[in-house]
Amino acid sequence: MSDHTEHHIVSPKIYFAIFGALMVFTAITVAVARFDLASVWGPLNIIVAMTVATIKATLVVLYFMHVRYSSKLTQVIVIAGLFWLLIMLVLTIADYVARTGWPTPLGQV
Repeated sequence: MSDHTEHHIVSPKIYFAIFGALMVFTAITVAVARFDLASVWGPLNIIVAMTVATIKATLVVLYFMHVRYSSKLTQVIVIAGLFWLLIMLVLTIADYVARTGWPTPLGQV
């Protein structure tokens, strides 16, 4: 029985482009961390940080872990894993809020 599988060859230009994008997003993360955006826009620091982290993680999974060029089954497994993580996070936050109440900003009751 032959285990012949076809592999996709990724150009080094794509790897360098993804690496450059990761470095740009890292610089954005560092720049945003130096400013207190919470005093102006509310919880914007955490929103920007999580958005940048999500974009960076997506790039790593798609290109460096080769999920973009993998079979549909692999892509479904990755999406199912993310969906399961979302379920676990929602349940954890729901449990925390049920036990302690929703957190309020300092100085407010």
